[in-house]
Amino acid sequence: MKIYTKRGDSGDTSLFAGGRVSKNHSRVEAYGTVDELNSLLGLARALGASERGDLWLTEVQNQLFHLGADLATPLDAKADWITRIAPGNIEWLELSIDEMTAELAPLRNFILPGGTGSAAALQAARAVCRRAERRVVALAEAEDIGDLVLPYVNRLSDWLFTLARFENMQAGESESKWALRQ
Repeated sequence: MKIYTKRGDSGDTSLFAGGRVSKNHSRVEAYGTVDELNSLLGLARALGASERGDLWLTEVQNQLFHLGADLATPLDAKADWITRIAPGNIEWLELSIDEMTAELAPLRNFILPGGTGSAAALQAARAVCRRAERRVVALAEAEDIGDLVLPYVNRLSDWLFTLARFENMQAGESESKWALRQ
């Protein structure tokens, strides 16, 4: 497969099921931000995620490719081969959040992003996930999207926050609390 096609040199790009849109189209902004998020998850893995964290991150990276395909394919496209976000994806996030939370100390304060390299990358990923959510909302205001896309992205940011805390706990790294007064 050739990496460069030159078809996007004029500022537009192809959607998954056909058609072309501007590279600054809200649909491209949404799935492009999801791609950025996926790259940060790869960074978190490379920075030494725990064994369980690495397995979970691999699962979510695969889910993010499905999310990107979902966002890159209008609902009315004839593309039965696209795997869209499903209820099971959201349930999986919730179950793993519950599993991690059962092992974590109760959250009583806001905490500062940081700790291990992996946890810090996960906090950066959480912030990018929130930006992706804003991009998806903008797309949803202009076009129909899958009913589960927004709930998935919203739950994913919670999952990333929880996993960052979990990674710090696994490494024996304490959390830095937000100081209300200096």
